[in-house]
Amino acid sequence: MTLLGGKERLEQNLDNLFTAQAETSGRNQADITGLIGQYAHGNEPSHHMAYLYNFVNKPHKGQEKIHQILTELYTNTPDGISGNEDCGQMSAWYIFSSMGFYPVTPGSNQYIIGAPLFEKATINLESNKQFTIIANNLSDSNIYVENVSLNGVDLNRTYITHDEIINGGTLIFSMTDNPAIWGSRDGQEPKTNIDEHLIVASPFIAKGDVAFKEQTEVVLENVDSEAAIFYKLDAGEFKLYETPFIISNPTILTIYSEKNKIKSSEITTQFYEIDPNISLTLETEYANQYNGGGPNALIDGIVGAKDFRTGTWQGYQNKDVVAIVDLGSEKEIQNLYVSFLRDQKSWIFLPREVLFFTSNDGKNFKEVLTHKLKEPVPTDEVDMETISHSELGRARYIKVVAKTLGKLPEWHLGYADDGRSWLFIDEIQIK
Repeated sequence: MTLLGGKERLEQNLDNLFTAQAETSGRNQADITGLIGQYAHGNEPSHHMAYLYNFVNKPHKGQEKIHQILTELYTNTPDGISGNEDCGQMSAWYIFSSMGFYPVTPGSNQYIIGAPLFEKATINLESNKQFTIIANNLSDSNIYVENVSLNGVDLNRTYITHDEIINGGTLIFSMTDNPAIWGSRDGQEPKTNIDEHLIVASPFIAKGDVAFKEQTEVVLENVDSEAAIFYKLDAGEFKLYETPFIISNPTILTIYSEKNKIKSSEITTQFYEIDPNISLTLETEYANQYNGGGPNALIDGIVGAKDFRTGTWQGYQNKDVVAIVDLGSEKEIQNLYVSFLRDQKSWIFLPREVLFFTSNDGKNFKEVLTHKLKEPVPTDEVDMETISHSELGRARYIKVVAKTLGKLPEWHLGYADDGRSWLFIDEIQIK
């Protein structure tokens, strides 16, 4: 909340989350279900979000969302739970929330109050005591909390503690059909603070192309406006960042922040210069979540490593890749290299076939290499394979075609679901 700029900003972000366009793009993911705006109830790490309204003294907004989730996103059918029931979390959220509270911060002793679903619920404790929750005036329209009392005493805060539950007693809700002022006053909200062993947030590159043509302007920022930012280029000395600067050559940028004599972690980024005379045309659309850095990823000088999660590979599912490099003018081509990733557990397979073509006019291409790869065999080993060819002659345009494996092999776990393989490519290197 502090980093965002206060309660109003957090409230605005929550409002935007729950009212955003619910349409998603990219590959289908089973956990992105149970959508309210861009809130995905099927994705368990988001389960605390509706309760964050209590932290900004707007518990009635959380009560609306909690009631909506309880009544619309859970049904008594075989597919009545959105997402995956990972270790019982989907049901755990329902059980806690239907009683009227939820442990937003694991490890703390606070349970944040929401809105109960039942008129009465009782927890039988190991001590043989009971903790009973009663909701008076509860109905389909009375979803807002007007007042809460604990053991006969008005509760002027929007949370209860673990000790209050295990000591036994009665929590009584009074429900109404309009948003109430309960919990809206400063001091009634829950708080979680880190006061010791404070860290300083690292700065980040707010503007600047890691792979650039001719030059790029670099803007550095930190979420903490009071933290000073320091930077150095290559092996130079660190200096205080005050204004944007220009990088026009391949450079290693190192940055860190400092506040109250506490230093953040250092972040190092390699900037690459793309030959301004070279351009790339992709005749196949890559998957956005595996874009490798954008449309120039295959010629940006950043070479993919064995872990596809680093974001340097460009991914295509069930598609042949067709890429054309324009060198700007005719040149003698000594060597051509292109690399592919194999990570079969992640459905990433080498191509069936790779073809190289050259052209002087960009229209009439001559085939100079056809390389057929071996049939895939079961393996858990992650590896890369580079296809190369030398002495291609003079040409201005080079076309690379990589043909996808397509349907997964019968021995693969994804075969039963008619799964289709991914093809990960990077980098096209021309000497």
